[in-house]
Amino acid sequence: MKILFCGEGFPEARRQLATLLPDDELLAFPPDKLGPHIAEADVVVPTVNRVDEELIRKGTFGLIQQFGVGLESVDIGAATKNGVMVARIPSEESGNAASVAEHAILFMLMLSRNWNRLSRAREENRPLPWGSPEGQALLGKKVCIVGLGGIGRELARRLAGFGVRITTVDDHPGRTVPDIEIARQYSLAEIPAALAEANYVVLSLNYTPDRFHLIDTAAIAAMKSGVYLINVARGGLIDPDALLAALKSGHVAGAGLDVFWEEPVDMSHPIFSENVIATPHTAGVTDVSYEGIARAFAENMKRYAAGEKPLYLANAPDRLRKARPGQTVMR
Repeated sequence: MKILFCGEGFPEARRQLATLLPDDELLAFPPDKLGPHIAEADVVVPTVNRVDEELIRKGTFGLIQQFGVGLESVDIGAATKNGVMVARIPSEESGNAASVAEHAILFMLMLSRNWNRLSRAREENRPLPWGSPEGQALLGKKVCIVGLGGIGRELARRLAGFGVRITTVDDHPGRTVPDIEIARQYSLAEIPAALAEANYVVLSLNYTPDRFHLIDTAAIAAMKSGVYLINVARGGLIDPDALLAALKSGHVAGAGLDVFWEEPVDMSHPIFSENVIATPHTAGVTDVSYEGIARAFAENMKRYAAGEKPLYLANAPDRLRKARPGQTVMR
């Protein structure tokens, strides 16, 4: 099969897949160069690029398979209408959730221990008084995890050892984490009350269009002064203008951002002059997650080539697009 990546990023993904799928052809082109190659593809991999109805109609591929979880760049409705299956790799199945959870804790610790202030002093060759600046311990603090999916559950498991009080906001009533004490669970409708008591707010919620700017001026105002805000989910969840204003005023003491309102993000944006620790959407980019995602991805390619239904589908077309010559017709 020909597996087309919509972008030239993720080289390590393709390297691992080449080993696992030696009989398949892996192609990668920038979005503006996809046109001449889309008709040849059997499977399309969106990565972080848009797969809209126009692109879907140009091809004859029957599967859009993400290398990871996020499908916000895929027009799933158009894919379903055109008989194209869409699949992802769940974060807990691959080790991705554990990697992202670790990254969220990294943000929490760096913000708590004034990493930016220490780094700037070092870069400017400016000494700080011995024992300064004073840090904040996680012990005894309140952490609100917004989204108790794979990442949220892995985060709760890891935070339990820090002696924090965990609360959660989730859209699945009653979803919990076995053997982990959660002080209180809130629904999404109760998010202002949940935010009000937290020293740290961590976003690990699936992004959907109705959650655009879930964390806006009103939500930030509901948070206690001096809160730390961490986003390892999707950039669209936070209104960057509201966050910038809150950072400038000190209402939000600092932010850890792995995802942004646009990607790649312009690092000259004024928000990065505030107490923000930023990483380029790499929370899940680890040896463990890449190996796990690649194995699950390769298994789905083998299932699809054999005419079997791929795992982890996000849609269910009534009629499937006709298979390409040489492929087994889907059964």
